[in-house]
Amino acid sequence: MASSQTFKLTYSTMFNPPDELHVRFDDALLQVKASLGREQAMMIGGKDVLAEEKFENRSPADTDLVLGIFQKGTARDAQHAISAARQAFPGWSRTPWQKRVELLRKAAEIMDRRTFEMGVVVALEVGKNRMESLGDVAETADLIRYACDRMETNNGFLTEMGRDPLVGYTSTNTSVLRPYGVWVVISPFNFPCALSGGPVGAALVTGNTVVMKPATDTPWTSRLIAECLREAGLPDGVFNYITGPGSSLGQALIDNQEIDGITFTGSFDVGMQIFRDFGHGKYIRPTILELGGKNAAIVSRHANLEDAAIGITRSAFGLQGQKCSACSRVLIEAPVYDRLVSRLIELTQKMTIGDPTERSVYLGPVVNKAGYRDYQRFSADLAESGQVLTGGKVLTEDQYAKGYFCAPTLVELPLDHHLWQEEMFLPITTLACVGTLHQAMQIANDVNYGLTGGFYGAADEVDWFFENIEAGVTYANRPQGAPTGAWPGFQPFGGWKGSGSTGKNAGGVHYLQLYMHEQIRTRVTRG
Repeated sequence: MASSQTFKLTYSTMFNPPDELHVRFDDALLQVKASLGREQAMMIGGKDVLAEEKFENRSPADTDLVLGIFQKGTARDAQHAISAARQAFPGWSRTPWQKRVELLRKAAEIMDRRTFEMGVVVALEVGKNRMESLGDVAETADLIRYACDRMETNNGFLTEMGRDPLVGYTSTNTSVLRPYGVWVVISPFNFPCALSGGPVGAALVTGNTVVMKPATDTPWTSRLIAECLREAGLPDGVFNYITGPGSSLGQALIDNQEIDGITFTGSFDVGMQIFRDFGHGKYIRPTILELGGKNAAIVSRHANLEDAAIGITRSAFGLQGQKCSACSRVLIEAPVYDRLVSRLIELTQKMTIGDPTERSVYLGPVVNKAGYRDYQRFSADLAESGQVLTGGKVLTEDQYAKGYFCAPTLVELPLDHHLWQEEMFLPITTLACVGTLHQAMQIANDVNYGLTGGFYGAADEVDWFFENIEAGVTYANRPQGAPTGAWPGFQPFGGWKGSGSTGKNAGGVHYLQLYMHEQIRTRVTRG
């Protein structure tokens, strides 16, 4: 990605990048802006496909800026994509896994070469700051490579089992993991690269064929992923990309009986509806759901308060709080409450808000008008029920006039308020003072979600935190952000309770197997 051999971009390292990274981002920004407003096709059966109806993709930072014209796909387009994937499945599934690995690694290399172009598109389309945008792309390539590595490490998931003790016969048993068939990936707006390309890579390398539908707010990033896969040489129909509303196009995919498995990342309510609808098929089909979070950071009286303050604000307000791992609740032991809150306010007020493509900006806009209105509604409720310490207002003047800009918000809120339980998906974090760590843990776990959890405290308190927190991803004393952060092979990401359906984390050692089912082969010969 960068010529520097010592710098590897991850969500841990992105806070101190070399200057070259910014130079290359600025160059890519000029190139991408020259291509704004172009029509982008769907990709079905290896061909670019146009629909009768179109929709505009506009920048949330400047709603006058049309990023591109995209296709409003229909149920018919969904069926064409499924049929193309179905036709391609026999050939792709029988392709040696080594060849599939080769092609997917090539796709990851192409993404590496296009990191800055794709990062700019993410920033323009989502509103992520430039480093978070580049991190999204870099993680995608690493997710694909990690899936390839897991296939290689496990020898294509072919395992010799024990031999039957049959006298006069030789009986061998082999376990083989095989692809299901046609897989659907429905991805969210907030990580339009990683949460599209990651599941797509896992599905493809295991031998499934794929139909991908991105969020309506972020069709461009997914189009670039499709181009990388096509350039890598995947056979026609192995991967298909369609765009359009979730209520019609997405539902047509979910309701189709020819789909063999589905991966969805998004809200709890939508995910549960998908689970119910997809369960109406002829038989049970795998459903991989990564849903919301209501993530707490617990701060002990023994914590390094500076690390806690930096980690909490980064987690709470990165991507404007629009991530399922955002720190939306902070529970602080009484002896350090005032000091930490004072520092949290100070750091929050220093955050630069503006055009996410600018180097100095940390917070961009929220992604759309619906989120913008939700922020105003929540802020009014919080101002009436609690004490807003900073933020609580939209920004509408000068550079903010044409975008969906919201001030990062910290609020002291009674623990019986409903917003301690509900995911807001916005730059809003609630604070509370607690008497003991045990009280904090009880509050942290008393939600329907179990995605991430963070802790700041003494070394001898950390094991207690890990043993008691009900979450799939946990962090202790992490200044880079808690409870936020993921990277394939380092911090696999997934949730418990209402935050996930499989109990296995993406980017981890157990994830790839979710895209395959097991076949036992018993071979008997005389003698």
